[in-house]
This record gives sequence, C-alpha cells and structure tokens, in this order.
Amino acid sequence: MDLPVIHQSIAALGSSGMALPLIIGFVILVLLLAMSALVSGSEVAFFSLGPVEMEELDNNKSKTSEVAISLIERPKHLLAIILISNNFINVGIIILSTYLSDMIFVDGSVSANAKFLIDVVVITFLLLLFGEVIPKIYATKHGMQLTLLMAKPLNLVGKIPPFSWLRIGLVQGTSVISNLGKKKSHKISTDELTQAVELTIGETADQMDKKIWQDIVRFGEKDVKQIMQPRVDVVAIDIETGYNTLFTYLVENKFSRIPVYKGTFDKIEGILFIKDLLPHLEENDDFEWQKLIREPYYVPENKKIDDLMNNFQELKVHMAIVVDEYGGTSGIVTLEDVLEEIVGDIADEFDEDDLTYSKLDDNNYVFEGKTPLVDLYKVLDIEGAEFEEAKSESDTLAGFVIEQAGKILKKGERVKFSNFTFQIEAADARKVKRIKVTINEPKEQHEA
Repeated sequence: MDLPVIHQSIAALGSSGMALPLIIGFVILVLLLAMSALVSGSEVAFFSLGPVEMEELDNNKSKTSEVAISLIERPKHLLAIILISNNFINVGIIILSTYLSDMIFVDGSVSANAKFLIDVVVITFLLLLFGEVIPKIYATKHGMQLTLLMAKPLNLVGKIPPFSWLRIGLVQGTSVISNLGKKKSHKISTDELTQAVELTIGETADQMDKKIWQDIVRFGEKDVKQIMQPRVDVVAIDIETGYNTLFTYLVENKFSRIPVYKGTFDKIEGILFIKDLLPHLEENDDFEWQKLIREPYYVPENKKIDDLMNNFQELKVHMAIVVDEYGGTSGIVTLEDVLEEIVGDIADEFDEDDLTYSKLDDNNYVFEGKTPLVDLYKVLDIEGAEFEEAKSESDTLAGFVIEQAGKILKKGERVKFSNFTFQIEAADARKVKRIKVTINEPKEQHEA
C-alpha cells in the first residue's frame, strides 16, 4: 500500500460527498480513544491509592470525594463498571475504525492483506498504546487527579441501564463462581501439610527452624488444657488482702498480671494489672485496690489455642481464666503460653531458671512430678509418640505415671513403660512430687 493510493481514495471520497461523514467519524474515533484511555487509567488510579491518599480523600469533604470513596468501598462493583465501560468503548472503536477503513479503501484500491493489516494490526496497536499503556503509566503517577476526574462519570455509568444490569449480573456471577470454587477446594490434612513443610525446608535446614514450622502446622490441634498453668501453680491473691500485704506479695512474685479471687480460687473476681497500681504506690494499707481489678476473660479447657489467639487479639487481653465442665477454675493461660507453643520458651528479666530435673547419668534422670510431658520429651531427646498414644487426659509426668499404675503411687513404687522405668522418689497422699526416670538398655545391646 502506497501514499498515492490513499490520496486517490480520499480524493474519490471528496468528489462523492463523503468527506464530511469521514471527518465526523475520525472525530468520534479520537473521542472514543480518549474515553478508553480515561477508563483504563481509572482502573489503576482507583486501585493504587494508598492509606495517605485515602485519608486525603476522606478529609476532602467535596461531593466528588464522597463518590470516589463510595466506589472504592465496593471494589467488585467498581471493577465491573470499569470493565463493562472499557469493553463497550473498545468494541465501538473497532466497529467505527472498520467502517472508516471501508470508506477510505474502496473495493480494489488496496489488497486484501493490506486491508487486514489496517483493520487488525494498526487498530490493535492504537488501542494498546493510547487506550492501555500510556493511560496506565500516567495513572500510576497521577492517581488522585484521575480518581477525582472519573469518580462521577463511572458512578453515573454504573446506574444507567443496561450497564447497571450488566454490572449486577457480573458481580453476582463472579460470586457464584467463587462459592463453587470454595465448595470444591481440597482440604489438606495436618499430616499432608507437615510432609509439605518437610519437603520445602529440606534436610539441611536449621533444627530450630524445622521445629518452629512443625509447631505452626500442629498449632491448631492443641487445646488450652495442654498449655495452661494448672491452678496449683497459679500465683493469685485474695480480694480481702490489705494493700501493704498485696504490695509485698507482688514484689516477691514479680508478675505483671495476677488473678484475684474471693475465698477460693474457683471464685475469680477479676485480674489485677500491676501497672494500674503505679499511681498509688504511696497509699496507706486501707487503700481500696479492689476497685482497680478488671473483668476476667473465661475460656473452656477444650478451646483450641489458635481460636484463643484470635480472641486475645480481638479483645486485646493477655490472660484468660480456664474453667472445667463444672465451672471450676482449672488454671490460667496467657498470650505468652500460646506463643511459646511456636517459638519455644520466652524468658524475661524476671524469669528464673528453675531446675525441674537432675541428670544423674546418661540413662537416669530425676524430674518434678509436675513436669509437662513435652518437656520430658525434650530432655530425653525423644519423639514421645509412645507416650502420646498411651496417655489419656494426663499432660504431666506424674499424671502419666498415675494413669499407667491406676492409683496414687507411694514413695519407692515403680512403674514400667516401654523401655522406661519410673520410680517414685517423693509423694504424699494427694500427689506424686518427684520421679526418677531410668532408660533401660535394649536386651540385644545388653547381651552383646
């Protein structure tokens, strides 16, 4: 295709009285390209606004800003309006450009291949360049101006039939597809997720990293009873305690929060935050510190700790009172207890390194009866699968040994489990206090 052919075609149009429709068609084509550019750019402009720009829109009390905010608050509807508008405009551009090319290049003036290149390649290039690329680059730098410019036009288009009908149909259709996708989604088991984690992190990964990832995977399986501090270990204060006695008690125990009970630990009145006492350090013994206690948050023993974590975040609390099925107080659980299930022990400046076990040799240890089974596994460097399968409701070493024996053991009594021997070192009528754990050598090694 050469210039003389185009000149001849235009001359023929002028002589036939079709020059005016051609000019009008080109003007409309340019307007449609401008509209396509504005709509395409508005997609980037609306969805790229950050917190600062959103606050600026919110502070601007103009009607345009209010319309823009209302559109942004309904992103699915906004995107539907933009897509529908842009597609209608682009279809109009293609139809009009084809019509104009037919007017310019009458039959026989250009080859069929040249006509195809003009109708497809040239128009597609113009659409991409002026209708997509340039406006979106502009919108990334001038998003606020374009948002304010296009807010009212897009809002108007979204309300005019048939665009409003198409908008509603598109939004509802995507919601149906989304819901179908959720129903057909594959539920991954914890074991499958554990295997995926092990494959991902590889064999050369740090052991601490492996443990954290494994604890995250198993996080949702644990309940509050497994991580709580039992009532016998909870530091609490009677609500009738005088202020001076309370002050001394708090200095000795060094906790930032402490449960307050009335008469018995089963009747928790609230939680005392030590920071609430700071303005009252010089008060006399008759100071009514009871007015400072806060309402307690109760959770059942079988509550999953991932749900507890969400509740802690929503309610902005760090401690919960754990109650059993009869309404009695089983103990307390804190945010620190939950986090330690992932990252391990968290020590602060007031924590003391309590020696809960003694290592006599490679095969003999002495543990406190209240030692959690999970800590026993760590000290003995075992997986603990046998213990987990054999135990029922027990979470401590003493509870496990009592379950295996079926009774409260006395000092000197022994219980054998797998290749372990548990000997009671100290006990009273109510509980087992100290246990010696012996790891028995396998028979084949002993005979060898």
